[in-house]
Amino acid sequence: MTEPPLDPQETLGLSREQLPRHIAIIMDGNGRWAKKRDWPRIRGHEQGAKIVRTIVTHCARLHLETLTLYSFSTENWKRPPEEIEFLMGLYAQYLIAERDTVMDNNVRLIHIGRREGLPDNVLNEMDITVELSRKNTGLKLCLALNYGSRDEIVDTVRDLARDVQDGKLDPNDINEQLITNSLYTAGLPDPDLLIRTASEFRVSNFLLWQISYAELHICDKLWPEFSPEDLNIAIKEFASRDRRYGAVQTPTT
Repeated sequence: MTEPPLDPQETLGLSREQLPRHIAIIMDGNGRWAKKRDWPRIRGHEQGAKIVRTIVTHCARLHLETLTLYSFSTENWKRPPEEIEFLMGLYAQYLIAERDTVMDNNVRLIHIGRREGLPDNVLNEMDITVELSRKNTGLKLCLALNYGSRDEIVDTVRDLARDVQDGKLDPNDINEQLITNSLYTAGLPDPDLLIRTASEFRVSNFLLWQISYAELHICDKLWPEFSPEDLNIAIKEFASRDRRYGAVQTPTT
């Protein structure tokens, strides 16, 4: 079901120009949420998936440009095999179950991360949803799945090195913009706001190049407790900050 759009002035007391173009979220705390209730960790992941739907829908209704969710890092392969198996099954189910939500809200799904290592059923369902939503013009939802920022930078350097080796690229032409345009996130704005839940103060190998000037917001709540109201608080805090990008504010007379 299509949700009606939200007016940022009514919802947040902000103009559209004050909203971040790109929000990135490190969704932390699923396991701790389940442990607090003496439940298996998988219950936390199930609840976390429900929150993803809520937050994606809220961002789409606000007409935000891009939302990137850190779903499964390359380091997460170190988790117990049974938990990884459950998570991969959950991803496949989510990609199927949320197609109506994606299409009803004009969301375009984009995958960032390495495909190698992901199960065939996850890749298949992801490819179907990506292709189905390709022409959608609303929120761009980037699912960081099997993602690591250092891996992304390594892959980018390798691609540029091959172009140099093949004579397609002059090393002197390699600059900041070319690297930006060669990352998994090519064509997307850099995150303006990075949110991490569960009171953790780390960026955990997430979008290291792209978050150079992102504003950070640490939320005490565990991800399964995160709500649209919590997102609104983060956006309003973002809008209140003075973003100078290294410059000095010139006093007005």
